[in-house]
Amino acid sequence: MSSDVRFTDFKSDKQPTWCPGCGDFGTMNGMMKALANTGNDPDNTFIVAGIGCSGKIGTYMHSYALHGVHGRALPVGIGVKSANPDLEVMVSGGDGDGYSIGAGHFVHAARRNMDMTYVVMDNRIYGLTKGQFSPTSREDFETSTSPDGPKQSPVNPLALALAADGTFIAQSFSSDAQRHEEIVQQAVEHDGFGFVNVYSPCVTFNDVDTYDYFRDTIVDVEDEDHDPTDRDAAREKITNDTEYQGVIYQDEDSVPYNERHGLDSNMADIPDGAPEDATDLVREFY
Repeated sequence: MSSDVRFTDFKSDKQPTWCPGCGDFGTMNGMMKALANTGNDPDNTFIVAGIGCSGKIGTYMHSYALHGVHGRALPVGIGVKSANPDLEVMVSGGDGDGYSIGAGHFVHAARRNMDMTYVVMDNRIYGLTKGQFSPTSREDFETSTSPDGPKQSPVNPLALALAADGTFIAQSFSSDAQRHEEIVQQAVEHDGFGFVNVYSPCVTFNDVDTYDYFRDTIVDVEDEDHDPTDRDAAREKITNDTEYQGVIYQDEDSVPYNERHGLDSNMADIPDGAPEDATDLVREFY
């Protein structure tokens, strides 16, 4: 790891094609700054992304990267971290692939507690496919394909993570640059699965969950003297209707899955192949 790396070292030479004003710009900047702040550099970083607007992030960041299929970024990230625990693995996703087709992977990744970071850009809509409601859209959110709204309760990703015994659960707002950077950095530094749901407004297809809406409604848990190590307090925060940002829950005694199972060697450096128990681990993952 490098101590003099700058966040601009994580910028690729590809120009983002996100819509001007998209919240994903701020989300990505915070991710790059958090990686640089924690002493990582592109040579020891692996970014995994799925499908959707968020899926482009591996192209726009300079590091090792894999652009996978819809909803399957987390198992790829787990496989990468298992094979080479020396890498800093960061998985990015959206509310569509993360909490719909990828919801099962999300729950199991949280309970496994692999030492990696998962950043979800939550704009409460399917942006890349032109504006259908997503798992986190409001019950009365009107779109071209749901003129009367989804008529179903939105998924609460923080509640899913807590129910799955997630050890680091946080939320941020892409426009609050410094706070977002701090929260993602804490997730990277956490020993275990660091999950951050990011309010990342879609300026093209969502005229409800806007920058102004979040600026007017977000409450920072630090302003309420919240103790993130108190699981009951975290449950109360997660299950009420307030739009919170900050670290909602953190298990400070967390022991990552890879440490519990002795995955501390780069499998590529083992001349006789993988350890005997690696086959069982792969079976459990997939």
